[in-house]
Formats: sequence, C-alpha cells, structure tokens
Amino acid sequence: MKIATKFNLVLIMVFTLSLGVTGFFAYEILQKNAHDEVVQHANMMLESALAVRNYTVKEIRPLLKEKMVHEFLPQSVPAYAATQSFNKLQKLHPEYSYKEATLNPTNLRNRAVEWESDVIQKFQRNMDREQITGIRGTPTGKALFLARPIRIGNAGCLVCHGTPADAPETMLVKYGKSNGFGWKMNEVVGAQIVTVPMAYPIQKTNEAFLSFMLLIAGIFLFLIIVLNLMLKRLFINPVVRMSEIASQISMGDMSAAEFAEGGKDEISLLATSFNRMRRSLAKAISMIEGNTTR
Repeated sequence: MKIATKFNLVLIMVFTLSLGVTGFFAYEILQKNAHDEVVQHANMMLESALAVRNYTVKEIRPLLKEKMVHEFLPQSVPAYAATQSFNKLQKLHPEYSYKEATLNPTNLRNRAVEWESDVIQKFQRNMDREQITGIRGTPTGKALFLARPIRIGNAGCLVCHGTPADAPETMLVKYGKSNGFGWKMNEVVGAQIVTVPMAYPIQKTNEAFLSFMLLIAGIFLFLIIVLNLMLKRLFINPVVRMSEIASQISMGDMSAAEFAEGGKDEISLLATSFNRMRRSLAKAISMIEGNTTR
C-alpha cells in the first residue's frame, strides 16, 4: 500500500471521527438553543396574558361595577379577558394556544382535559413549584407547553367561588350553581397554560445544522486536498526521484544527474547524503576499474 493511500486512510478516519463528535455536540447545542427560544416566546405570551388580567382587574372591572348589579358581565373576569384577547391572536396563529385550565371552573370551556389535569395535580403536590414546561404531540407536530399555577391568594375570589349562597345572583343566573364553587384560600385550582409550536424552530435548527456540517465537511475536504498536494510535492516526488536514481546506479548507470540539493529540511539532508554516497560510490568504482586496467 502506497504512503499516500495510508496517509489518506488515516485522514479519512480522523475526519469521520471528528465530524461525528462535532456533529453530535453541535446538534445538541442547536437543539438546546431552539428549546430556550421557544420557552422565551412562551414566557412572553404568558406575561402578556398576565398583563391583560391585571389591566382588567384595575381598569375594566371598576367601570363595569354598576352594570354588574343587573347583569353579570364576563368581561370583568380576568381569566375571560385574557382568554378572549388570546383568541383574537389565535385566529392568525392557530398553532398557538392559551388556556386557564381549571379542575372545577365556572365557565365550562375552561375545564381541564386529561393532560392539563396532570399538570395541575403536579402543582398541587408541590405547592412551591412556580412553573412547569414539557413537550407534547399535537396534530401539527411537537409543541412546547409552559404552565404556571392558578393559586387563590385573594379572599375576594371566594365571593364568586366559595359557596353558591355568597355568589352574585347575576352570576348564578348565567352559569348556574353546579360549577366553580368550593375553592379555598391558597389552593391551586388550575393552571395558566401556553402552548407554542416547535415545528418552525426545529426546522430552522435542522437547516442550520445541515449548513454547519456541510461547511465543516468542505473545510476537511479542502484540508485533505492541500495536505495531499504538500505530501506529494515535499515528500513523495523527491523520494520517487531518489528511488529512480538509486535504481539506475544499482544497474551500473552512473550517468544520472545528482539529486537537487537545497534547503535544511529532512528531505534536503537526505538528498545531500544520497549525493555524497553516490559520489563516493562512483569514486570507488573508478578506483577499482583503474587498478584492474593496470
């Protein structure tokens, strides 16, 4: 096997191993960045919902207070306002969702489904937990959900959700007496859940990963070509030429030109030694031939 072949086999092995290790860590980093970006978007959406809730409590509810005596207006409920606001956005981006999932809601559209109930129960088992994130499958692909607990921290909430007897009559007319009661102070009754699709970030991550790997492969290919050219010019060609001259000399042909000398690298030193040996050999042969003729 030629030296160039051995050299390229080693390079290919090193390249393959390096590409695999680089690809693994690069993919992990890109996936993590994509995940963090989606979590950041989910947090921004959740903060936006909280802003709508606070706005409703501080500025909308006081304006509707007098009307609430004669008719219950859901627009005064922070959860309703946040959900309705997000529903407007969802018409443009149906893959995003926001829900104030509750185990025992007044408005049945907020009743938690099975996986949402699991999230709420996790908050109930660990009252100090402030946030839960996870990945779940949806009809449009994988989606990340971010949830925060809905905890009763204001006694005013119990006016509507304590007992039917304490609840406003107008609310009972609209929603009835069967749902949304029995809540207690500091109890986790539900969770604010934002769902953000991961299809687009994953697609961009895969595209970035492919571009990165092609770039790395191109760099390695360029290095292999350059190293092969250097190997051929600086090592293989001089050695082949030296081998040809040595073969001629071994056949008794001393007419071959001396190997070009120059430089201080190992090949140049070998060439100098080779030429010295050739001249010594030629001189020795000449002396032997002279003694023979006498």
